[in-house]
Amino acid sequence: MNKKHVNLIKVFRFKRFSRKSYSIFNSIRKVIVIGVLSGCALTSAHAASVHPMEKIQIETSPDTIPIKELDEVVVTASKMDIPLNLAAKQVVLISRKEIERAPIRGIEDLLNHVAGVDVLQRGPHGVQADISLRGGSFDQVAILLNGINLSNPQTGHYSFDIPINLSDIERIEIVQGPSSLAFGASAFSGGINIITKKDARSNAFAKLEAGMHGLLGAETRGTYKTGNSVNQLSFGYKRSDGYIENSDYKIVNLLWQSRFNVNHSLIDFQAGLNDKKYGANTFYSAAFPNQYDEVRGIFASVRGETNGKLKFIPRFHWSRHYDEYHLFRPGTPGVPSWYTSPNHHRCDVFGLTLNMQYASNWGITSFGSEFRNEGILSNNLGRPMREPSGEYTRCDNRSNISFFADHHFVFNKLTLSIGGLYNYNTALADTLKSRGFYPAVNLSFHATDEVKLFTSWSKATRMPTFTDLYYNAGKHRGFSGLTPEYTRSAESGIQYNNAVLTANLNAFYTKGDNLIDWILNPSDDLYHARNLASLTTCGFGLDMDINLQQWLGAQQPLESVKMGYQYITQKSSDAKQNNPVSMYIFNYLRHKFTASLQHRVINNLTVSWNLRWQERAGSYQKYVPGQKEGITTAYTPFALLDVKASYQFQNIHFFVNANNIFDSTHVDYGNIPQPGFWMSGGMSYAFK
Repeated sequence: MNKKHVNLIKVFRFKRFSRKSYSIFNSIRKVIVIGVLSGCALTSAHAASVHPMEKIQIETSPDTIPIKELDEVVVTASKMDIPLNLAAKQVVLISRKEIERAPIRGIEDLLNHVAGVDVLQRGPHGVQADISLRGGSFDQVAILLNGINLSNPQTGHYSFDIPINLSDIERIEIVQGPSSLAFGASAFSGGINIITKKDARSNAFAKLEAGMHGLLGAETRGTYKTGNSVNQLSFGYKRSDGYIENSDYKIVNLLWQSRFNVNHSLIDFQAGLNDKKYGANTFYSAAFPNQYDEVRGIFASVRGETNGKLKFIPRFHWSRHYDEYHLFRPGTPGVPSWYTSPNHHRCDVFGLTLNMQYASNWGITSFGSEFRNEGILSNNLGRPMREPSGEYTRCDNRSNISFFADHHFVFNKLTLSIGGLYNYNTALADTLKSRGFYPAVNLSFHATDEVKLFTSWSKATRMPTFTDLYYNAGKHRGFSGLTPEYTRSAESGIQYNNAVLTANLNAFYTKGDNLIDWILNPSDDLYHARNLASLTTCGFGLDMDINLQQWLGAQQPLESVKMGYQYITQKSSDAKQNNPVSMYIFNYLRHKFTASLQHRVINNLTVSWNLRWQERAGSYQKYVPGQKEGITTAYTPFALLDVKASYQFQNIHFFVNANNIFDSTHVDYGNIPQPGFWMSGGMSYAFK
């Protein structure tokens, strides 16, 4: 940071159009136009695209920081988009360059290389994984695509059933800790926002990949620009025969995005389809290796944004998720007579948000409201329907209404964000529990040009999922009397940034009440959903990125090295009293260390090495065929090493991935073995 403060009014994106302030009347006129056009488009096309995080154009004057000294990345750690170096809350970024270098085949694989993210994979390469932050559960993390919250209210197992290919991603933003003000009430322990590429001109991209275990993958993307619009369509397909019996999969992704410039305002559309069919060997019960799942997710959204001193940002989105779960895969011989049919679920989410932002000499004020309706049709989850519809005999529906306000100050070297979320949910009969206020305060101080100190405090809540409330099958029993979770969290840290070294050190404390977990009851040998009395989580994290070419010179082959470590400890009155066998909360990552090294072999040939070591707390019931009860088994530490070699020849990119090169035996989640050594390779071509 330069010693001179940033003029926040100029930072407040007046976009690349006119920089003059429009009148309030003119802004209202524009938002009406956008609302009408957006509503028509959503109704007719069921398609929409979310606002991409563009670079901020900043006018410079004698009392402002030159553009070159500002971080150009714009992040969504609050209700307004701000430059990364002005964010009062810590944001972890995974850049496009990191994505291209990593030996991965899915977003979940990519997140595994972040020390602060816990990934429990049931199936590899995007088949299914539970993503947790700071010792929370997978249901407590909000998953967003270009700012649209696609978290699944049926269960967090399906929150990553989104239509995105690795080649579509520009970057990923990870905000740890309660983030209800930024991402909505479901961001209980944090949020992960996936930002897609927004090409500004017509071009195309294609990629092919093949490998062991019948692996085959293809991705293609095309962009067409005409007049005041840019339209983009991407398609992805991947399949495998599986690394063990009944672990095969087929995945299809389709994503459409369009942007229109209407009278110096923007309308963004996006729509997508994600279709998966996969063998779910021991996914939910080790006693049934022939489980099978067919899921399909579709969504559409539309977003508008006016220009000027007072901005209106309306947004509509809709998503639907189908789930057909088979305890016995179709065609399995000897299916017992007590098994009659698969589970059928259809989950719908509709959301409407109006965010208004006003720039003044005091900073930027953001305020507005959000409506989100969640409904489910099922033959297993919900209350009995008066009139069954096809295979659906049960249903439930609830609405969440929230009002928010946030103000962002910049005082010379000090950045302060203060805001709060008032939340109401129709599913709660007790009016005292159905509503609440959840404040957030974030503060950062630039001690020097290279050193930044930050601290934050916030509260959050989360409703139980429909699975938590109603699931009743196998060894699992939901509980319709579950109450919402509540948490408050504090965090402090320091960041250092110069041309050679970028480092972050943070410490955090979280106190949660009524946290939801599935606990094994020894009396009936079943897992029951229940609210825990309280849970305290403490920990710290350290990340370091060293630019070796800046440090040692561009002529030597080493390019960069990156390391990360996170430590977590938990205390709970429940765990102290009875040491329960937990499915999720008590199985947190106590230690996780990650490291990566990028170096050049010859011109245009680079190699990336990625190491991950982790130690998980807790235990699981190890299944032994023929035994009625499992054996309580502690998780054991493991280390994995992955490598990727890449060669660039003009517009052609060749690559080879080798994952788990030492063929390590390990589990992320109890009883589900993860893949051993797996090699693949392919090529991509960019049409300029």
